[in-house]
Amino acid sequence: MQDPYLYLTLATAGLAGLAIVSTAALRGWNGWLDFKRAELNRRGDEGAPPSSAAARIEVADLKERIRKLEAIAAGVDL
Repeated sequence: MQDPYLYLTLATAGLAGLAIVSTAALRGWNGWLDFKRAELNRRGDEGAPPSSAAARIEVADLKERIRKLEAIAAGVDL
């Protein structure tokens, strides 16, 4: 017959392990939520008009994308 303290010890260790994993998961979830909140706040700050250099770079990037898409549509290898 098995010792009842063995089952008690295993149950206690399992419960402690579950508590540790749950706590770590909760902290990770809260960290992820904080990260997303910061990301949303940063996006809110981007509503200001960009500098002229940033706008030119963005327009050049968009033109390059359009050029590549037109080349793909025409069947041209880049």
